[in-house]
Amino acid sequence: MSKDRTEISDIGEFGLIDLLNQKISIKNPSTLKGIGDDAAVIDAGEHVKVLTTDLLLEGVHFDLSYAPLQHVGFKAVAVNVSDIAAMNAIPKQITVSIALSNRFSVEAVEALYSGINAAATHYGIDVVGGDTTASRSGLLISITAIGEAKKEDIAYRSGAKLNDIICVTGDLGGALVGLQILEREKQVYLANPDMKPELEKYNYVTARQLKPDARMDIIHEFRDLGVVPTSMIDVSDGLASELFHIAKASSAGITIYEDKLPIDKQTYETAVELGLDPITCALNGGEDYELLFTIDQKDFAKLEKHPDIHFIGYISKPEEGKVMVTKSGTVVNLKAQGWKHF
Repeated sequence: MSKDRTEISDIGEFGLIDLLNQKISIKNPSTLKGIGDDAAVIDAGEHVKVLTTDLLLEGVHFDLSYAPLQHVGFKAVAVNVSDIAAMNAIPKQITVSIALSNRFSVEAVEALYSGINAAATHYGIDVVGGDTTASRSGLLISITAIGEAKKEDIAYRSGAKLNDIICVTGDLGGALVGLQILEREKQVYLANPDMKPELEKYNYVTARQLKPDARMDIIHEFRDLGVVPTSMIDVSDGLASELFHIAKASSAGITIYEDKLPIDKQTYETAVELGLDPITCALNGGEDYELLFTIDQKDFAKLEKHPDIHFIGYISKPEEGKVMVTKSGTVVNLKAQGWKHF
């Protein structure tokens, strides 16, 4: 008689992380934060070090039929830098490990690393090591990023307080819509290789998917303006999902406003063309790598006129739940339907 088997999809990625975390005990006092935020936080005297790692697999996280290797390399670094940014820290070093199948040439690896090196230059970080090995099934990239900050500058997911203002950078939903366009054009090409992909009019949304840019510009501006977010997370799995993380970690309620959600014109029009609801794309589309954060009311004036920070709601009491006020004034419960890994 076989033992009962639990599918990973039954508990999901975050359920799996919670389960594994229960088995882990922190032994060193220098480990200030382990699993459960965008990065781990390690005591380093006057400063803290922050560490994060991300794994990108061909066929799961990227498709080389439309993602140039240079872009894959850049994106692999950017998604890790985004996690460092989400802690309100500055990235300093990365290690890069890759697994390659025999269909990759030396020139292909050089193309991949040209993207990695371009990102390292862009973010002012050093590539300090890694590993290379063989793969039986395509390309795998694992990057670990190390950043640093003053202890008082670190922003955890758990610091949101009642009546804090919920803010998000940039615009939302573009990466999801861009992915739909790239997949559509891939299917057209597979059906008829003589057909040229029509991507010119979708240049913004496809770039959002292929070459996202971590919002380190905002972190540097926080330093200049003397702002420390009360909580922060990056938008990798979708806005609603990230709001749920902040609500859970901070034991808080969430109220956001539909008419405050930032959506680019091309994202909106392309979503409609594809038969998708732009608001659903903004709430549940992953891989935008914008920053979602909360600020104390007293810091509002410092950011009020910032052209790329949007004030989308506020932190409410936990018993008030996680809700969105629609354009018509109806209050609806938020659902976290973001990217599912399993």
